[in-house]
Amino acid sequence: MARGKPAPPSRPAKGAPAPAQAAPATGRARWLPGAVVVALLAAAGGAGWWWFTRAAPIEIVRTADQNVLLVTIDTLRADALRSYGGAAETPNLDALAADGLRFEFAHAHAVLTLPSHVSILSGEYPFQHGVRENSGFRVSEGTVTAATLLKQQGFSTAAFIAGYPLDGQFGLGPGFDLYDDRLNDVAETSEFVLAERPADAVVKNVLAWLEPQKTRWFAWVHVFDPHAPYAPPEPYASRYASNTYAGEVAFVDAALGPLLDRARADTTRPTLVIVTGDHGEGLGDHGEETHGVFAYEATLRVPLIVAQVGGPAAAQAGSRRAQVVATPAQHVDILPTILDGLGLTPPSSLAGRSLLKPVPDANARASYFEALSPSLNRGWAPLHGVLVGRDKYIRLPLEELYDLGPDPAEAQNLALAQTDRRRSLDARLTAFGPIEPGARREENAETAARLRALGYVSGSPAARKKSYGERDDPKRLIQLDRQMHRGLELYHARRVREAEAIFRELVAKRPDMTLSYLHLAFMFWEQGRAQDAIATLRQARTAGASDAEVDWRLGMYLSETGHADEAMPLLEAGAASPTASVDALNALGIACMRAGRAAAALSAFQRILALDPRNAMAWQNIGSVHLQARNLDAARNAFERSLEANARWAASYTGLGVVYMNRGNRPRAIDAWTQAVRLNPGEFDALFNLATELINARDDAAARPFVQRFVDTAPPTVYGSDIAKLRAWLAGAPR
Repeated sequence: MARGKPAPPSRPAKGAPAPAQAAPATGRARWLPGAVVVALLAAAGGAGWWWFTRAAPIEIVRTADQNVLLVTIDTLRADALRSYGGAAETPNLDALAADGLRFEFAHAHAVLTLPSHVSILSGEYPFQHGVRENSGFRVSEGTVTAATLLKQQGFSTAAFIAGYPLDGQFGLGPGFDLYDDRLNDVAETSEFVLAERPADAVVKNVLAWLEPQKTRWFAWVHVFDPHAPYAPPEPYASRYASNTYAGEVAFVDAALGPLLDRARADTTRPTLVIVTGDHGEGLGDHGEETHGVFAYEATLRVPLIVAQVGGPAAAQAGSRRAQVVATPAQHVDILPTILDGLGLTPPSSLAGRSLLKPVPDANARASYFEALSPSLNRGWAPLHGVLVGRDKYIRLPLEELYDLGPDPAEAQNLALAQTDRRRSLDARLTAFGPIEPGARREENAETAARLRALGYVSGSPAARKKSYGERDDPKRLIQLDRQMHRGLELYHARRVREAEAIFRELVAKRPDMTLSYLHLAFMFWEQGRAQDAIATLRQARTAGASDAEVDWRLGMYLSETGHADEAMPLLEAGAASPTASVDALNALGIACMRAGRAAAALSAFQRILALDPRNAMAWQNIGSVHLQARNLDAARNAFERSLEANARWAASYTGLGVVYMNRGNRPRAIDAWTQAVRLNPGEFDALFNLATELINARDDAAARPFVQRFVDTAPPTVYGSDIAKLRAWLAGAPR
């Protein structure tokens, strides 16, 4: 006891750690002068294929005996690099462009990271490969990509990923010997996690992988830094204080320098280098600050550089000068270009064509593009479009037509004035065939939160509409998008009341936008306002804005507040579907566990593991079920399996601490709880256990900071009585 003062009434250590909850929303060919050479020459008077040259033409030699380096720079506008007229100093990429082909009019097919990269690597349009958004879609098993094709040709293959939207779970890993997607490890679901790593750290890993390589290699290197928020390191932060986006681009160029130098220095064989952006960035153009809503040139047009460096003939490169290519190029052209450069015949099924061959009708080719995130997440009208030469058509309730030759800023909509031109382009768009998204899966809590931390707010409309009107057009709703992002910024800055006001306004303006209700309810719940959270989700259901997540989250909140009878039907309905989300299954399992239905709880958690065998949350909750049953060996095994899946999953340390305490090993229990609190300051069961056991050990000085933190930060809706007991101890314990 603490010097005569009563300690809080003793009880078994908590945790059965609190069940993990969801957050809201080879053979070498000789390098011979006689090898087949593709001389990319101007075709005077040709039908749309032309080059601007300043000196001897660039020669890209087709040979199987070369490496391939594909660099994708996230969120890189076409006008970002200095060689494209950008504000950033980019000497390394400019030098690469000077050694190769710089395509002035290249375009993506989607304005989000994952679908765009799938098009780059597979050579397919989004409606062909089926990945239409960062959240809720996966690359289909068996999809043919650059990695799978080059692996079959005997290449060593590796991918180095800088941003979470390309995490291996999304399906781009097949074909790669190494898929390095190790970002900053995350503990449990957090709204404040930024899942990325800087370009210099990525390049360091690439160089380490390249060091021992003796055979041909294919490396895909993804860097993420120009993505919002723009926070370049020094000296770029100071040098570009008035344009931090340009500062990020300049930093990326400097980080890529050693990698490009390594490719140039390889005298064994040349390297075919392709650099592009996955999409651009709005930066305020047409009212869009970032990307994902519109498909104007700010977010759809990207840089594209193709060069061949290094190899035995590298010394001859000094006489060559850059060629600037005005012919339209597309992301789906990248895979055919790689294969053609290696002397391989691209599959006839690919949508694109090699950029190493002149195409007489290049300006008659159509390029498909889309922006479906607002439709999938908010119920807005879907955006589909087509480019033919410099003509650009956007199919929305308020149609748009631009002639990008005289109007690159898309300031003059010609849709009403040039109806024949508009109809012709609309027919070209229709000719692409079925373009609606397929079934979308719900993401688990960790995935959703990590995407949300990068600004990708996922949700779903109440139901897909059969038709859309002007009020559904993103141009009419872009202000809501800005408000949504502003609300999230305020929430991330912990200015919760201001964020709450914004989401209340969004609910009033657009009652059918499910995502606003989910964010608002989550904010209420985090503030301990459980009844307001429940009322918000009930309002969503009444307004016709309900979806599976609204229902299971309402069920979870009801279960947490003791309304099991009302909660269980919602949770059971959410879990009944064969495609039930991880979070719906998790919520049902927790409710069953609290109702003493251990078998039903274990069944729900096992269904999660069938979907995701390394789901740390499911293993932790299985451990908690066994802990409730006093099956300490099974509990310990499950908690350890959880930590094998994610070494920073704090609640599993909480559970291990309880196991150790029940076996009489207080020091190991305290160590485990200390680790849990270090990893996640909001792991309140561990914090309570740590505080009370230190009090019971009569170590008041060590206990006091943990007691104080618990009293100050634990949510009253869950820990009200514990807070009162520890506050009483603080009042009576000597200092």
